[in-house]
Amino acid sequence: MLIPVILSGGSGTRLWPLSRELYPKQLLPLVGKGTMLQETLARVAGVEGLSAPVVVCNESHRFLVAEQVLEAGIKPQAIVLEPVGRNTAPAVAVAAMVAVSEAPNGAKTPESDPLLLILPADHVIRDVKAFRAALDIGRKAAAEGKLVTFGVVPNKPETGYGYIKRVNGAGPAYAIDRFVEKPDLATAQSYVASQEYFWNSGMFLFRASTVLNELRELSPKIYEACAQAVTAAKRDLDFTRLPTKEFGACPSDSFDYAVMEKTKHGVVVPLDAGWSDVGSWSALHEAIPADEEGNVTLGDVLTADSNGNYLHSTSRLVAAVGLKDHVVVETKDAVLVAPKSRVQDVKELVNQLKKQGRYETSLHREVFRPWGSYDSIDHGQRFQVKRLSVKPGASMSLQLHHHRAEHWIVVSGTARITRGDEVFLLEENQSTYIPLGTKHRIENPGKIPLHIIEVQSGGYLGEDDIVRFEDRYGREGEK
Repeated sequence: MLIPVILSGGSGTRLWPLSRELYPKQLLPLVGKGTMLQETLARVAGVEGLSAPVVVCNESHRFLVAEQVLEAGIKPQAIVLEPVGRNTAPAVAVAAMVAVSEAPNGAKTPESDPLLLILPADHVIRDVKAFRAALDIGRKAAAEGKLVTFGVVPNKPETGYGYIKRVNGAGPAYAIDRFVEKPDLATAQSYVASQEYFWNSGMFLFRASTVLNELRELSPKIYEACAQAVTAAKRDLDFTRLPTKEFGACPSDSFDYAVMEKTKHGVVVPLDAGWSDVGSWSALHEAIPADEEGNVTLGDVLTADSNGNYLHSTSRLVAAVGLKDHVVVETKDAVLVAPKSRVQDVKELVNQLKKQGRYETSLHREVFRPWGSYDSIDHGQRFQVKRLSVKPGASMSLQLHHHRAEHWIVVSGTARITRGDEVFLLEENQSTYIPLGTKHRIENPGKIPLHIIEVQSGGYLGEDDIVRFEDRYGREGEK
């Protein structure tokens, strides 16, 4: 039995302003029709002996992840929520422990000791057939007790990746000589020329018992902290929620450092499948087919005498004249303009925004919730206007606000409104008023999305002015 373990815990700030802390790149449709998480799940769909996946994600992303997995037509074995980020070694450890704990008890069977395929949720692989061929090789090695990593065959001297050197000898699964850090250009050129080095992909394959035994021996502090966290974990709706105290006490370390660089059982399987970790805007430009001028254009974009650009519009017309080798990314609340040679410095902009306490590092103007979304379309002194979209059958929490009143106008769909002790329906073009301090709720009892214009008025309009009393998504007390 093969269980995909999807690591979806990153924040993806190098692709700001499209990717943000609370809506990171793995949850965006950057390359294909589906999001990167959904493309990762689709990549292994239909593989022989495949079981339901285990997804490890940030607690803040839980509803987006659950919805996207459901949209992909998949019921996961577990969605494990990390209350804090602790890098990939603890994520792999808790996934392995959860997979084993949910396997049938009793005698040793393939179900009680499954193979685990560790896949980051934010990778691009163009040649799925080649990926699956490498997977078949890795499965054989993992079944024999090896810890397999997939090494990407380099097509250029890349200084942004770590490398893996193989031991000379017969393949197709090679013993590992050593892992090396990101090299300078001259060193990277020598690595590529030698044909003995691979890019470190961060994808792994092994038996659950093998990796847990290695973690116990090589990184006992991580193993023990994760074991305590899984033992104390709570089931919450469709989620496995790790406790903050126990998981927060776990050392933060990558799986490479914690296990793969120390183990005597590691092997590397070459992977030549059009792989990219889409770690920058220039990498994303390379991952998408360009037009005759070398431009990648997404959304409402016009160009004249421009070439080699990545131009992405989400809400407005973007027009470029005489532009060469640049990245322009437009969102509803931010625009990024940078030469492709400087896109690694986007993180400096993000750091500046964080220091200024601006929301643009974590949220988009349109914010997604388990019931739908809201878009803050206008604001000023003592007022704010939002566009609410509520999914069919969904319901907002029963709540109140201490500092603001709200006016609701139904644009399309039908709303069931709770206002104090009243419950009533609103149809298109009808409206109501929610006085300050009044308990209220919006539900969509219909079969089509409900769209409402909300006008807020008051002395304080922050999103933390909310008291939840009832919530089907288990968010009572959250802000």
